[in-house]
Amino acid sequence: MNKYTETFGIDISKDVFDCYGSLQGHIQFKNTEKGFHKFLKILSKDSLLVMEATGYYYYRLAQFLHHKNKKVSVVNPLSVKRFIQMRLAKVKTDKSDAKAICDYGLTQEVPLYNALTDTQSECLQLFRLMDSFLKKRTATKNKLHGEEVLGIPSKWVYRSLKRDKKHLDKELQGIEQRLLTLVKQDQQEQLTLLQSIPGIGLKTALFLIVVTDGFNKFETALQLCSYVGITPTIRESGSSVRGRSRISKVGNRKLRNLLFLCAFNACKHNKACRELYQRIVNKGKSKKLALIAVANKLLKQCFAIAKSGMPYDETYVSVLTLK
Repeated sequence: MNKYTETFGIDISKDVFDCYGSLQGHIQFKNTEKGFHKFLKILSKDSLLVMEATGYYYYRLAQFLHHKNKKVSVVNPLSVKRFIQMRLAKVKTDKSDAKAICDYGLTQEVPLYNALTDTQSECLQLFRLMDSFLKKRTATKNKLHGEEVLGIPSKWVYRSLKRDKKHLDKELQGIEQRLLTLVKQDQQEQLTLLQSIPGIGLKTALFLIVVTDGFNKFETALQLCSYVGITPTIRESGSSVRGRSRISKVGNRKLRNLLFLCAFNACKHNKACRELYQRIVNKGKSKKLALIAVANKLLKQCFAIAKSGMPYDETYVSVLTLK
């Protein structure tokens, strides 16, 4: 199955990265620029380098190797975890993890890594910072409410929390503005197209473009829905197990939450989504299930609009989403 002369599994930590080559066995290097160059020297021309997309540590090495024209694959860590569990492995060390990743690359079809541009990299960093600040602002709001419930809140505490919330509001506004500037440089047309879909706002359109690399990461709408984690999972076995169907939730949680919020607005203003929602509710299904179906529909509409380059048209969108 593997067409490369040698496959390396790479397990990265803060200070070092452990490599296991299908021919060379285990080698360890420092997680520094100097260590990267030492690793580069032992690689043959047709080597495949497989690593997990965990934390921040993989990114520098993946970008470095890609820019040196090496074949790199960054795989979902959950896939590797399930692969290790399937083999009933009893040992877990950095060395054993590197070997497991190597075996995974040897036996599975793994996608090749596409390096991020500077703009894409900054956008992802901005979204991570935005997510962090949003959580802090929510915590601050909750704390403010808690102090108000006391009846006689400390003026000093109350003012401090107000200042903190005001600062976070200002920072979030600046992040959104910077994101908008960056996306407009490369994807202004796509940003406009996505916002033509009733229910899709600026923030969701921005996030979709950034995390999907302008929808270039996915060939079908189903792949995108699976990535976000709003595809159904079915639990049935024999005559006794009849679990309720649920969404997989194995995907981008932030994007899933944004789409779920957009679904409320889409049920009012998006004809296709409104009809879908009413049809599901009329069958006696829960409103939450109907909203999840609407979020899935919205995502398919976004994919169709982005790939076709045509603005939203309620008379044609149902045809587009079938593609």
